[in-house]
Amino acid sequence: EMAAADPQVLALAAQVTESREQDIPLLLLKLKGILGSPSSGCEESQKIKQDLYDYGLTQYCLLVLKQDHSRLRGGWATAAQLAEILSHCCVGLEMKEDPEEFYKKFLPSAVDNLLVLGKRLQARFIRALKDKEKQDFLHWFQTVTDAICWLLGGHVQLAACVLQNDRFLQLLITDDVETAVIMMSVLHNILSINSSAFLQVDKETLHSVLDELVYKLSSTTNPAVGSAVTKLLLVVAKLCKQLVQLLTARYKGLKGLLNKRWIGKGFDRDLHQLLDVLYLEQSNGKGEMQKEHQAACIIQATWRGFQTRKRLKKLPQAVITLQRSFRAKREQELQHLTKQKEDEALKLQMQLQRQRAMRLFHERQLALLERVHASQVNKYMEEMEEKSALTIQRFWRGYRARIIFHQQKQSLKEYKAAVIIQRAACKFLEKRRRRRPLSPWKGPKGLTDEQRLALQQKVDDYIKLHPASQMSEEMSKELHMQAQEKLAQFLLRSRRDQRAAQRRETLLAQVNTDVELLMNAPGLAETTEKDLGVFMSRSIPVATKARQSHNTMLKYTRWPWWKKLGDEFMEDDVIPDDALNTELETLFIGGRK
Repeated sequence: EMAAADPQVLALAAQVTESREQDIPLLLLKLKGILGSPSSGCEESQKIKQDLYDYGLTQYCLLVLKQDHSRLRGGWATAAQLAEILSHCCVGLEMKEDPEEFYKKFLPSAVDNLLVLGKRLQARFIRALKDKEKQDFLHWFQTVTDAICWLLGGHVQLAACVLQNDRFLQLLITDDVETAVIMMSVLHNILSINSSAFLQVDKETLHSVLDELVYKLSSTTNPAVGSAVTKLLLVVAKLCKQLVQLLTARYKGLKGLLNKRWIGKGFDRDLHQLLDVLYLEQSNGKGEMQKEHQAACIIQATWRGFQTRKRLKKLPQAVITLQRSFRAKREQELQHLTKQKEDEALKLQMQLQRQRAMRLFHERQLALLERVHASQVNKYMEEMEEKSALTIQRFWRGYRARIIFHQQKQSLKEYKAAVIIQRAACKFLEKRRRRRPLSPWKGPKGLTDEQRLALQQKVDDYIKLHPASQMSEEMSKELHMQAQEKLAQFLLRSRRDQRAAQRRETLLAQVNTDVELLMNAPGLAETTEKDLGVFMSRSIPVATKARQSHNTMLKYTRWPWWKKLGDEFMEDDVIPDDALNTELETLFIGGRK
């Protein structure tokens, strides 16, 4: 028979289920009090941890660690405490039901999330400017690394998982002294807990860790870093003989580096032990090739460390760019969905308004039909149909005129833009032409006697080949008279063309003025009496001319059809089309004829 769950666990699980997402991290901090209750014995503590896992509270802690705590309540302090709570919930918990899910998936995910949290805290510690902020981030970073070590102490098989994780190597590869010392202490604890885990990792990971340790020895003079690296290398060298051979073969300048830089820095005991282990594997003869090989290995280690740091520094910027593009795309999708919903709601509202208007119209029609006498119903219906047709036609003509006007408006804008550009270009070229200094006059070079004789010879030869035609005096006078007549015709035609050009320019200026008035005019629904004054002329002759033209147009439209067939039926009072068009064109404003 299964024992009842702990009431505190049940109450907390209910609160977490009913709470908002931003309040869950602070609620999960209550797990610290539940786990640390003094009345809980070993079996009761294990039972509480089992209940926490069964009710999903441990999984909640794991999911919360993935979030960005800079935007959540409690901040990074809550994240560090949750990391500590998660490690205590996992240590001492033995899963009998579905162990593969817990050991193969849940625990590796917990390790990965703890390393991600450590990487974020390390980055913020490095970027922090105030001493108080740096102390807080360093304390939280220490708490997270302690949680990792505590979790590895309860589950030894996770040591190899931590070493093979890329984020552990990213945490270890840093130029910051304080976080580097903490990470090397974590590595020392891993080797103390499960020394065989270092031999289980792949060769690339092993080389990367050793390269970073050797790089720290060669790139810094801090005693704390040197002591931590020396202790780590001593532990690695004591694991197996193959690792000692790897150290002596891969880093041949390591012994010289230790002797020259780190003797007398406060950890000589560990340093001498490491040198003794390395010297045992060293061969007796050392030639010039071995020294060069040593130097090459140190250069390679330094270069690999530099390249790795350079690559890791670019990763945050790439992640930020990816997140920014993802958020922008998501925002565009949300805006598109919102706009689509608004359009659908507007369309539905317009449809309802249209149906309501149609219903009211039909009701009014029925009410009017009840008041009309039966003999007048047909006449009334015909009048209503005629009014409806006129209304439809009026709206259709207005719609078509607006479309044509908008098309012409765009073309006019393009034309005006082209004119402005051409005017500016002409002004620029004219200014440039004026600023250009005039070159001083240079007379033609004189001809030499030989050149003059040669040129005279060419002229004589051409005259012999092309003799001039003889023309009589009468032919010359006739040709002169023809030239005078053509010149007179040209002058007359040029005056007429000039007057026509002036008239075209005047009409074009008038059209442009009228178009600008129409473009700037308000809509019909917004028109006032002041706006009508813009299109009315104050000149009495112009108003009189407009009235006459309007009357002429009305008279022309009222003629019978047979008066408009042709010239043969033209009477005295008939006005020609040319005259009518001329009068209409003088008062035409915008639109089409």
